[in-house]
Amino acid sequence: MQVKRFGVSLEEDLLKNLDKLVETQNFPNRSQAIRYLIKKNLVEDEWEGNEEVAGAIVLVYDHHKRGLQTRSTELQHDYHHLILSVQHVHLNHDNCLETIAVKGKASELIELSNKLIAIKGIKHGQLVMSTAK
Repeated sequence: MQVKRFGVSLEEDLLKNLDKLVETQNFPNRSQAIRYLIKKNLVEDEWEGNEEVAGAIVLVYDHHKRGLQTRSTELQHDYHHLILSVQHVHLNHDNCLETIAVKGKASELIELSNKLIAIKGIKHGQLVMSTAK
């Protein structure tokens, strides 16, 4: 991929904020930070446009909670066409972490994650979406 150079004019306050982003995110330079921000915006447009995206649903739950795993498995079977893989990790005696890799229309991934997160006994859940391109 060929890199093209161009000039950018920014207000002083905005430039200070860009430099702060470079520092806090450990970007090697301003160009990398600007590339990151552009790509982030494009990916978010894919989500809002209900494009096909990829992501992960992360759940933390108490595995002793009656019916939780059964309900989660039922939901996952209902949405099997979106699920690429599932990883189950035992955090301690009571708690498990499940990472569900998903790919599909953004609205369907949001629907699935909302249903999983709403299961009684889920302590924390979050959907992370990225581009599938």
